[in-house]
Parts: sequence; structure tokens; C-alpha cells
Amino acid sequence: MSAPFDVNRVREQFPILAQNIGKRPLVYLDNGATTQKPQVVIDALTRFYEHDNANIHRAVHTLGARATQAYETSRGAVKRLLNAASDSEIIFTRGTTEAVNLVAHSFVRPRLSPGDEVLVTQMEHHANLVPWHLVAEATGARVTFVPLKDDGTLSLDLLPSLLTPRTKFFAFSQVSNALGTVNPVDEMVRAARERGIPTLIDGAQAVAHLPPSAFDVQALGCDFYTFSGHKLYGPTGIGALYGKREHLTVMPPYQGGGDMIHEVFVDRSTYAAPPARFEAGTPNIAGAVGLGTAIDWYLDLDLEGAHAHEDKLLKRATDGLGALQGVRIIGQAKDKIAVLSFVLDAAHAHDAATILDRHGIAVRAGHHCAQPVMNYFGLAATLRASFSVYNTETEVDSLIAAVARVLTMFSE
Repeated sequence: MSAPFDVNRVREQFPILAQNIGKRPLVYLDNGATTQKPQVVIDALTRFYEHDNANIHRAVHTLGARATQAYETSRGAVKRLLNAASDSEIIFTRGTTEAVNLVAHSFVRPRLSPGDEVLVTQMEHHANLVPWHLVAEATGARVTFVPLKDDGTLSLDLLPSLLTPRTKFFAFSQVSNALGTVNPVDEMVRAARERGIPTLIDGAQAVAHLPPSAFDVQALGCDFYTFSGHKLYGPTGIGALYGKREHLTVMPPYQGGGDMIHEVFVDRSTYAAPPARFEAGTPNIAGAVGLGTAIDWYLDLDLEGAHAHEDKLLKRATDGLGALQGVRIIGQAKDKIAVLSFVLDAAHAHDAATILDRHGIAVRAGHHCAQPVMNYFGLAATLRASFSVYNTETEVDSLIAAVARVLTMFSE
């Protein structure tokens, strides 16, 4: 049984948080971009390179066997996180972006003809937009979308009319990276399944902030689910794709090379069964090991307490910033993770973020790789503070006070 959540005990496990930026303590509020790494993940990476480093699946020597076992053990950790039916339904990728591209080119593109449609939403990260533009341009299909509403939620009442006989695929995020909105993905999957339309859920912003029951792929019934390790306290350059076995076994390889083959001749090749078929070349072995460690660390937390803590931080930040004259919060969904996007009437987001950095506060400024969201709200950029399990109420108060100082500076 996990110990009751204690933010101070959690913070002690993240060495990067102990530093100063200039003369001020680091206040890291850019977790939507990437999370920091606990010492156990850093140690796992170091231990792998110091003791087990070797290529996998090929060598018969001891190091090769140990590396292979560590890599495949981490695949099992992803399987447990998502409650997939089998390890063979888990493919390691560089992250969500590569996973979406894999599905777009290997599963969806062969099924598209001129006039067909891929349905997305207006709140997608570019990683779940641009791949669909590419396959649509190549096949004569088109990309359609579920529109946003002013509160930052989706117009899901329009979904029945948008899922047409021309719709061949529906791809959508579980959580908006720009707004923090949590989408009812179970309802969205069900609406598509009733019409025989396969689905992909982008879970990049979900897995570190929602209970595991929210991304139980068997319960959801989605066809594909993907996330990035670096947003779940793991290393960069590693992520995972879940795909239903029935799809993976008929999908052609996305890339060719070593370890994804069955037999190779001068004039032809045959391919391995999934997941090897989709993991060409030497993978990010250490990254996978680190991801498995991060998943084990995360699942060992008191997640109910951790998520309640994040909700408290979001409410404190929303109330505090919302009370400042000249601050406008973007995205008012009732169901949100701890992400707060806002703009200042008197200062551009990039200028404000630069000043906040001088106070040791790291926030994101820009369009957050979600330009359709910015276009909808008529903005070029927002400031985004995104919170995690190691952030504190004191840090939220520091953010509010620093934003107030920025407003004062630009009003003089």
C-alpha cells in the first residue's frame, strides 16, 4: 500500500528542484512540456550504462541477455499501465509524435481514398494534426474537425453529424495540452465504434494526471493509445503506442531495418510479428529502461492524494491569477488537469515569461504547438503554468506575486 501523499517527500526525490535560478529558488511550472526526473530514474539510466549496456534481441552473451530482459520488462510496465491484453500490443517509439505518424502511415493511409475523411478536434497538438494532413494530401482525403467552444471544451453535440460514412478514422487527445481540458474519451470512442470507425487517443497529457482507470485501453475499447515517457517522469526520446493485436498483425512496417524482419533476401523481405515489426534498428534501450522505472515509481505513489494535490494547486492558481486585474484565463472547462493558460492585457506572453524567469519561475509562452486553439481564441500566444506532483502551494503563490509585479511594471 502506498504511503499517504506528501509533497515534501516527493520533492526530495527530484534533485533538479534544489537549484537556484540566479539568486531565486527554481519554481518549475512547465510540466506540460516535460516533467523532471526522480532520482530512481536517473539511477536506472546510469546503472544500465554502467552494468548492462548491450544491444538487444541478438546477442547470446550475458550483457545482451540482461539488456534484453530489462527492455522487455519495461514493455511489461507499459502494458500494466495501460491494461493492454498483451505485451505484444505495446510498441516502443520515440514518443507520441512518432506513434501517431506510425498509425497514420501504416494503418490509416492504406485505407484512405479520395473523398474520405479523418476526423480530429480543434484542440489537438500539432503531433496529432500534421500527420493527418500528410496522409490526406497523399491520398486525396481531407481532415475534418470537432470545433471548440468558448469555455475550452469540444462541441461534442455535433459528433453524430461529423462521424459520417466518409469518416475512416477518428484521432483525438484525452487532455488538451494548451487548455488542460479533459475530454470524455469513453463517449467519443463509443460514438465512433457504433459506426465502425477506429480511434486513436493521444494520451500524452493524460497519463501523469488522471487515474489509470481513465486510460484502461481494454475498458475504453480504443484501437490505439499513445503517450510520451518524458511527460511521465521518464527520459526524453521514448514513448509507447498501444495497438489492438488484430490491427498490428495486418499493418505493414512503418520503417525497415534490423530486428524487424523474419527473413531477408536480395530481392525481398518478410517481416517479424508485432511488436518487433515496428521497432526497426537499435531502439532507445536505456530510455525504455528509464520509462519502466518511471512507471513503477509513479504507480507506487498515492495517486488519489497526488491528483487531489494537483487539483488544489490548479484552484489556488486559478483563483489567485483570476483576481488580478489585467489577467485573462483561457479555457474554463469544469474538468481540467493542472494546466492554466492565461494572457496579460499589458504584456506579451514572451516578455512576461522572460521576466518570470528572472524570478526563478519557469512557465511556457507561445502557441504550445496548438495553433488552431490560439486561432480560435484570437491569440498569438498564451502563458501556460502546468503543475505536477512536486509543486507546492508556496510556488503557486510565488507565481501569482510575480505576475502581479509584471502587471505593475507594464502599467507604469
